[in-house]
Amino acid sequence: MKIAIASDHGGNNLRKEIKGLLDAKGYEYTDFGPKEDGSVDYPDFAMPVAEGVASGEFDKGILICGTGIGMSIAANKVKGVRCALVHDTFSAKATRCHNDSNVIAMGERVIGAGLALDIVDIWLATDFEGGRHERRVSKITEIEAKN
Repeated sequence: MKIAIASDHGGNNLRKEIKGLLDAKGYEYTDFGPKEDGSVDYPDFAMPVAEGVASGEFDKGILICGTGIGMSIAANKVKGVRCALVHDTFSAKATRCHNDSNVIAMGERVIGAGLALDIVDIWLATDFEGGRHERRVSKITEIEAKN
């Protein structure tokens, strides 16, 4: 599995924690930054992750900002991306099982590192259930195709 990860300045610390988890678990990933701690614009970092996942270059993407909201909104503008804003483990599992999310967004100012690591671990390990959920995800894809 190839993972793309990025944050803005509000998510730098949590991004570094998550990279440690990815390293420990042996996941292949590309870090799209930012490389410095100064203020940056979250769409500039959400786009390479979202576009990389949408193109198939990456299997999944992880985005972190202060709340996760801006990153998730930006990522969901890319056709083929199903970015879920998640701050609990139940939603992390559900969004993979039911929505086949391919990008996750979290807020460093909303949750602590321990919970975020659990969320990422669960999200990456959970498979899409398909079945009735496949029909629903297909409807989302059809809506995207019209726009």
